[in-house]
Amino acid sequence: MQAFKNLASFAQNVVQEAKKVTWPTRQEVTLSTTMIVVMIVFVSAFLLVVDLTLNTAIKFILGLA
Repeated sequence: MQAFKNLASFAQNVVQEAKKVTWPTRQEVTLSTTMIVVMIVFVSAFLLVVDLTLNTAIKFILGLA
């Protein structure tokens, strides 16, 4: 019986804490998502250039080019 009281108390506390949360606005979420996508594109492009450069350098060093 004590377990059910603890579970009910926990659930009540979760609801109370969820009401205190300040949720981001649609504009904030859109801006954050856009920034993340842009950063992913830049990092991907950078890693592509590094990969191609190292690949070419290694082939040149090993005489495979």
